[in-house]
Amino acid sequence: MQQPFIQLRPMHGTDAETFASWASDERFCEHAGWRLGAEPAEMLAFWAELIADPPAELLRLTATSGGEIIGYVDLHGPRAEERELGYVVGPSNRWGRGLGSAIAAAGVAHAFDVLHLDSIWAEALAANAPSVQILRSLGMQETGIGSDETFLREPTHYIQFRLDRHDRMLPATPA
Repeated sequence: MQQPFIQLRPMHGTDAETFASWASDERFCEHAGWRLGAEPAEMLAFWAELIADPPAELLRLTATSGGEIIGYVDLHGPRAEERELGYVVGPSNRWGRGLGSAIAAAGVAHAFDVLHLDSIWAEALAANAPSVQILRSLGMQETGIGSDETFLREPTHYIQFRLDRHDRMLPATPA
């Protein structure tokens, strides 16, 4: 499957409506750990505030494909040389098309090529096999086991990953 072309850009205030709308997708909320049953106005206010005044340690970028918002990437942390990678694809009817892999890869590229980080790390719930596979496909190495959690009402734990700049898998150059 050919990976979709993803662009990352700073979040705009008008993005809040799209992100807030994902709260009505029960499957998305269950997988992403979002609270079910949030009022639309509450979610819109949350996203508008987060976009207008993000925490200093959070860089959240809107992921688009073909001009449409399809997710976001987080590069989070207080250290200038290292950040935590996070990514979301929404709503759930977009899952299974390679968008998660493409968005996560765009996040890795941004981390190393734009922010010039030395390393990134990430966590994925062991029970969330697609997320674990995405991190492995990026060349991230497992570094340990994190805290216990539940995923879809089942006990599981986080798997921790890391990728250093010098270990980054670069795309093959055409012959």
